[in-house]
Amino acid sequence: MSRPAAAPGGSARAYLAPVPGDTPPRPRITVVGDVLLDRDIDGTVTRLAPDAPVPVVDVTTVRHSPGGAGLAALLCAERADVVLVAPIADDADGRELRHRFDAVTLVPLGHEGSTRRKTRVRSDGQGIVRVDEGGPGTPTGTTPDALARARDALAGCDAVLVADYGGGTTHDPHLRHLLAEAAGRVPLVWDPHPRGGPPVPGAALVTPNEAEAERAAHELAPRPGAAVAHLPDLAGVLRRAWDARAVSITAGERGAFVTVRPAGAADGEPAVARHLPARPAHGPDSCGAGDRFAATVTERLARGDEPSDAVREGVLAASAWVASGGADGFRRALEDGPRPATRDATSLEELGARLRAAGGVLVATGGCFDLLHAGHVSMLEGARRLGDHLVVLVNSDRSVRRLKGPERPLVPLAERLRVLESLACVDAAVVLESDEPSRAIAELRPDVWAKGGDYTVSDLPEAAVVRSSGGRVVTLPYLPGHSTTRLVDRIRESESVTAAPTMRRSS
Repeated sequence: MSRPAAAPGGSARAYLAPVPGDTPPRPRITVVGDVLLDRDIDGTVTRLAPDAPVPVVDVTTVRHSPGGAGLAALLCAERADVVLVAPIADDADGRELRHRFDAVTLVPLGHEGSTRRKTRVRSDGQGIVRVDEGGPGTPTGTTPDALARARDALAGCDAVLVADYGGGTTHDPHLRHLLAEAAGRVPLVWDPHPRGGPPVPGAALVTPNEAEAERAAHELAPRPGAAVAHLPDLAGVLRRAWDARAVSITAGERGAFVTVRPAGAADGEPAVARHLPARPAHGPDSCGAGDRFAATVTERLARGDEPSDAVREGVLAASAWVASGGADGFRRALEDGPRPATRDATSLEELGARLRAAGGVLVATGGCFDLLHAGHVSMLEGARRLGDHLVVLVNSDRSVRRLKGPERPLVPLAERLRVLESLACVDAAVVLESDEPSRAIAELRPDVWAKGGDYTVSDLPEAAVVRSSGGRVVTLPYLPGHSTTRLVDRIRESESVTAAPTMRRSS
């Protein structure tokens, strides 16, 4: 994996720590939906029960975490300030859920019945059974005070995510009225459920999966022979029926099919249909990929992306989610801490999606990093303190020769990558073949692009690319007296002084 290269003509410099407050602003997202409690039981199976031909699971660990709209809220909270509006039961499991929402602001509604709970039992990573219990979870007692807090949450946000899990929240007339109002002000993403209410008019994006889309289309037009064969056409039918700006039908490994009404277009004008393919991803658990997709597209819309661009990012994030272990991997990371980035990403797009899926601010910086010295380390540590993940784009040997001359680099690319990846502040190092990093930045989409203080933002041709995806350019203070060129000159001067002439033997 590569890192960003130094600007043409400049050598890698040493830098001081960054000035606080240079990270991009976090959008505000309100999540509305049905919350579940996920319970994971891990163990091993070595025998069958004596009274029935069923496996006996010797339990090793039990984990609890929010599911449904709760998981969607936690995923949004990695990159946004989040308010969750949801029914919460007044029972032991409901109190357990409340304790798990430290990263979000909770606006609880009344909850009919006990907490809905999904228990998954696994042996050596293999699922054996899932047990569903509790509910129904329909909101009760939507008091004027609770509705006022929900209205405030929706009025003060940059985007809304409706995470419908069939508990009845999207049927509540009071909440639907508030959501319809919000759809007229900010982007609203509706992740539907077969048992839920239809999307409110004016949604920016509705995200059914293939089965949900086909079922919805059948309910809208149940006549024999009325089925729509192609997913792009089906997305168009649903977009018009739901009066949404865009509909994206997710289709697993095939990616997503999205139909978007162009901004300013009349209702009768045809929408633009696109297929956004997924990258191959293999993992033991795809659970939660839909939540990862919905959370990502909502965050991107909150930052000003167009629906197709947001869906493209969501498809990448969902693939990365599956490859990193799915919901089970996410829940383990909540307890054990995030796992380090791996070197098997096939592209900068996928690398960026994987790191964003892990949560936090993605920072990128770059240079040749020939003869790594204390100045480089100071700069890299300063860049890392700007966020939660650091990707370094490293100029290839050919690029370094073009930038620095035929005698460089002194250290070949493979060794430069190995040294950089050994630094604790570096999450990934990626090879940059181009002398200018704009294209790589467009694919990676960092939240922060960090460069040395001897540059100004106007000097950086890549600044516009960074900003176009919602990122920020940060220049770090320059630490004088450190550069690879100066270090090479000092070494050569030292060699010249110490290489004394041959001494003649006296006769």
